[in-house]
Amino acid sequence: MALSNRDLQLTELNGGGSSDGDDREDEWLLNNYDGKKERIGDGMRRIQVGVTGMTCAACSNSVEGALMGLKGVAKASVALLQNKADVVFDPDLVKDEDIKNAIEDAGFEAEILAESSTSGPKPQGTIVGQYTIGGMTCAACVNSVEGILRGLPGVKRAVVALATSLGEVEYDPTVISKDDIANAIEDAGFEASFVQSSGQDKILLQVTGVLCELDAHFLEGILSNFKGVRQFRFDKISGELEVLFDPEALSSRSLVDGIAGRSNGKFQIRVMNPFARMTSRDSEETSNMFRLFISSLFLSIPVFFIRVICPHIPLVYALLLWRCGPFLMGDWLNWALVSVVQFVIGKRFYTAAGRALRNGSTNMDVLVALGTSAAYFYSVGALLYGVVTGFWSPTYFETSAMLITFVLFGKYLEILAKGKTSDAIKKLVELAPATALLVVKDKGKCIEEREIDALLIQSGDTLKVLPGTKLPADGIVVWGTSYVNESMVTGEAVPVLKEINSPVIGGTINLHGVLHIQATKVGSDAVLSQIISLVETAQMSKAPIQKFADFVASIFVPIVVTLALFTWLCWYVAGVLGAYPEQWLPENGTHFVFALMFSISVVVIACPCALGLATPTAVMVATGVGANNGVLIKGGDALERAQKIKYVIFDKTGTLTQGRATVTTAKVFTKMDRGEFLTLVASAEASSEHPLAKAVVAYARHFHFFDDPSLNPDGQSHSKESTASGWLLDVSDFSALPGRGIQCFISGKQVLVGNRKLLNESGITIPDHVESFVVELEESARTGILVAYDDNLIGVMGIADPVKREAAVVVEGLLKMGVRPVMVTGDNWRTAHAVAREIGILDVMADVMPAGKADAVRSFQKDGSIVAMVGDGINDSPALAAADVGMAIGAGTDIAIEAADYVLMRNSLEDVIIAIDLSRKTFARIRLNYIFAMAYNVIAIPIAAGVFFPSLGIKLPPWAAGACMALSSVSVVCSSLLLRRYKKPRLTTILEITVE
Repeated sequence: MALSNRDLQLTELNGGGSSDGDDREDEWLLNNYDGKKERIGDGMRRIQVGVTGMTCAACSNSVEGALMGLKGVAKASVALLQNKADVVFDPDLVKDEDIKNAIEDAGFEAEILAESSTSGPKPQGTIVGQYTIGGMTCAACVNSVEGILRGLPGVKRAVVALATSLGEVEYDPTVISKDDIANAIEDAGFEASFVQSSGQDKILLQVTGVLCELDAHFLEGILSNFKGVRQFRFDKISGELEVLFDPEALSSRSLVDGIAGRSNGKFQIRVMNPFARMTSRDSEETSNMFRLFISSLFLSIPVFFIRVICPHIPLVYALLLWRCGPFLMGDWLNWALVSVVQFVIGKRFYTAAGRALRNGSTNMDVLVALGTSAAYFYSVGALLYGVVTGFWSPTYFETSAMLITFVLFGKYLEILAKGKTSDAIKKLVELAPATALLVVKDKGKCIEEREIDALLIQSGDTLKVLPGTKLPADGIVVWGTSYVNESMVTGEAVPVLKEINSPVIGGTINLHGVLHIQATKVGSDAVLSQIISLVETAQMSKAPIQKFADFVASIFVPIVVTLALFTWLCWYVAGVLGAYPEQWLPENGTHFVFALMFSISVVVIACPCALGLATPTAVMVATGVGANNGVLIKGGDALERAQKIKYVIFDKTGTLTQGRATVTTAKVFTKMDRGEFLTLVASAEASSEHPLAKAVVAYARHFHFFDDPSLNPDGQSHSKESTASGWLLDVSDFSALPGRGIQCFISGKQVLVGNRKLLNESGITIPDHVESFVVELEESARTGILVAYDDNLIGVMGIADPVKREAAVVVEGLLKMGVRPVMVTGDNWRTAHAVAREIGILDVMADVMPAGKADAVRSFQKDGSIVAMVGDGINDSPALAAADVGMAIGAGTDIAIEAADYVLMRNSLEDVIIAIDLSRKTFARIRLNYIFAMAYNVIAIPIAAGVFFPSLGIKLPPWAAGACMALSSVSVVCSSLLLRRYKKPRLTTILEITVE
């Protein structure tokens, strides 16, 4: 293992540094700024840690306890199935290495996992950039540069040192780039050159071509000469190269290209996908378990033959009865074979049991180690006792060997089954193409096309997408026309037309034409990466019902061991007192041995794992199934709440309606010309982003120029062109009034466009005939927009937003499911009730301001009911957060998605039913898993203890008890896997409609 550290680290990162003023790269000016050191960035940090060695819920509880015991750790969640820990901590109080050490001190192996993004860092908060500044001659120059830097947007602090010609700037990289800062210094007449930053990123590379020690030193030399490389670690055995670098000084693609170029093609570099790396580790774990099982089986079969088959083969049996020293040949063979199984193959059980006991907890490994050790050491003791006394008791070596073999077989099947639960993430990862065609341009002309690793795509890259291939990144089309199949991401089956300026999603399939796209979102910002991250996070979260299993797991083993001792005591005492006949004893057996076999059966048949797997396996499968159906679930707690939903509150615009508002009526109540009226209203609304405003502008433009507004529903690009052409009037003092409308000034006169509330607040009277006209519009499910100019009402516009075609059926379906739909809208009560009547909603709340939607949600929660909120916009986010279950529909806005518990990728209300139905079926499966796991232990333990032996003659030997225990966990996982067969409900089935 080769390790190299560069001395280009910041004082902020390595905690030290030279005090020599001439060492520019170690002296950081901002450390002493304002006389104190301030931590870069804000708040907590989050990392994921790979944990190996966990076998059951008790192990994950031990790891969680060890992490939460660290000062500075705010939250720790451990996922048994994924072998991961998600830790949120204060980096000022605890370091990554402390977290790793805490897990290892608890007896498990730990590894800090790399971020899933390699295409550009995603900095949180601010970073510090260091620049050399040339041309400064006096303090006035320093003050000038500092003043310029501090005036830049995104710059928090700046300090410049004349003696060292160094400047340091703390800035937000999401607002301003390092190049913008350098350009600002140069524009002021000075020279500027970026040196390094406090940012840090990690990349994992697979290097081929390193054949000897000399090649390894050559690779180290290349990396050591890279500006921006902080630290690297190369594993010569696996060929894995881990590099820590300054993302502001060096991009991941420059690093990969640089290594390949400087080695003259000797080294071939491939970026390792963290998800694929985890999959390979799972495969390695499966292979190791299979090898252990096969080895144990290979050694156990001869032991089984010696015990069961050989006594019926005279010649072979005679050889086994041949005395060799103090023991028979058969005893020697049994002892030798089983010792290998017990202490070599079964070492993992002793290791895990010792680890659990050191942490003050118990798990399944303790039971296996206890049961097999009892059988093994009793058999050894019986042999030695026979040598000393001449009384040869029966041995039970085969019990120990067969127990370990069956447990390993069960573990192998369990790992295979658990691997199936994460198929959804594997499928999502496989959606992303491995490579991309990069179009290299010079002065706008294409000069080269080259294939690059898809993980090295950078924002701004131009990529060529051939027909039939997958789009490698999110972006916009800059050349070409084609249809794209987006069903694998959004669930929409119909191919979508893509033209210039159309947005595209990475992982979708280009069907027909050649496209050139410009990458806009890469790495963890990409839609596919966010979906994967969301699904993975959801699978790591624990449902509240899991607490029951965790509690049972914590007390399960002590109870079972107590029961086993009680079983042995009862059978032994009963035998001594003559409570059962001597014929029940095995040949040459004693009451002690007879009782011991029952107690060993009790120890090994009890299974805490089945309880521990009941919830996480079902949640893991359900989140994957949801993702495949376009329903992203953010966690087990959301899944648990959703199955109890009593009310579903819908926002109207864009949720129940199509969100494509169109003007159906424009009536002028003064002598103003109709065209002049529309120009006035469009000019006022042109500055608004509201959908109704865009509909007004599109209608006015169509009236004047006879274009087709359907070609551009939002009217945005046309409105900009039209403004340039001069048909819109100049507007001043524009302001949007949420829940009321807009106001502005045109030609020095006030213009108001909005609802009654806006006009009433402004003291403008609405005549009766205008009120009647507006009421007529509202009763026909249209919104009436009132227009006032110079304190006089001059006209009304009627706007309709068509209801989604599935809305009425979905509402009826929810009612059939026992869920009560409610509509909350900022629209007036007449329009709201008209829309509600059309789709069958009885509960309506109208004239609700955006801030009041959250209060509306709380009003339904007062009686303890579980309330879901379905919305799509920024104004819905408070209500989504206030609801027990928030659902952002149609991918919504970023803020809505952040506040929601469910993200419905398609713009279809049917997904609300899918979300509720899936949660109900998942928790029905979890309850079934718990019933099975509990029933198994309640029934199996008495059978193993011999409760039914006196009456029915049922006796379970220890090896058979071990087989039952092994298969119980597998059966629970397989039960959860049945959720993969989930089919989204047909609305005709829910509504009990018979289709002819």
